[in-house]
Amino acid sequence: MDYLSVFREMISLRGLTHHTLKSYCTYIRAYLDFLSNVLHKLPEDASWDDLRSFVRFIQQQRHLSDRTLNHCISQLRFFTIYVLHKPWDPSQLPFRRFDSHLPFVPSQDEVWRFISTMPDLKQKTMTALMYSSGLRIGEVCRLRYEDIDRTHMRIHIRQSKARQDRFAILSKAALLLLTQYWFAYGRPRGWLFPKQSGIDAPIDTFFLSRHIHAHERRLGWPQRLTCHSFRHAFGTHLYENGVDLLTIQALLGHRSIKSTTIYIHLAPASLSSAVSPFDRMGGASLG
Repeated sequence: MDYLSVFREMISLRGLTHHTLKSYCTYIRAYLDFLSNVLHKLPEDASWDDLRSFVRFIQQQRHLSDRTLNHCISQLRFFTIYVLHKPWDPSQLPFRRFDSHLPFVPSQDEVWRFISTMPDLKQKTMTALMYSSGLRIGEVCRLRYEDIDRTHMRIHIRQSKARQDRFAILSKAALLLLTQYWFAYGRPRGWLFPKQSGIDAPIDTFFLSRHIHAHERRLGWPQRLTCHSFRHAFGTHLYENGVDLLTIQALLGHRSIKSTTIYIHLAPASLSSAVSPFDRMGGASLG
């Protein structure tokens, strides 16, 4: 049996996205290789001990975080249930607990300095769209000419991570940059940011990630920014400017308001405006 092909087919039948397909295949390939070359077993003959051995092996080999290991376990679960048609026992291979850390979010001044000093118009435009509209890097890369609604100043986001369409706000300043870019780069009518090789496909996401780190080095900044930092900055700065969480949730396309509440913690103004009840009692007079 071509286990990987069956695995791909089952993901397709489940209606999962292409991004999920690529993500899920990452560790299943490694698992099949581990069974074949290390344990010399077929997948249907693998025991729970074998599965646990693979998780320990992949953790040590690739230095994976607990969060990433949970992704790996999810893939093994899908493979066991939908390819091998065997039951999954979560008590045999439980998900790992992990610490949650708040992401780094640049200030409004830092965002302005970073974007305004980017020397390349294409990279500057893509970064400005990520920040000004709160887009994911994949959403920026997949933008098409017809997605830009200049009449209503909004951007049509098709089939986002939450598998639903939404409209994001279109900044006037970002539209000016986008218009400059459009004329300078051949007036693209399909993908706004096409693949550089000339293939009719959107540009790869790693293109901008590489240039963001290069610009950090150019500015002499520590390497703290990712493409997603600008989406977090959009949500955080909206909250700092008084926009309510439900509106931010809709603009970012979060399924759950729980995902949006992180911006309460990331916005320093929201904490500094709160007064400790100890101070209201007159605690300062105790010193």
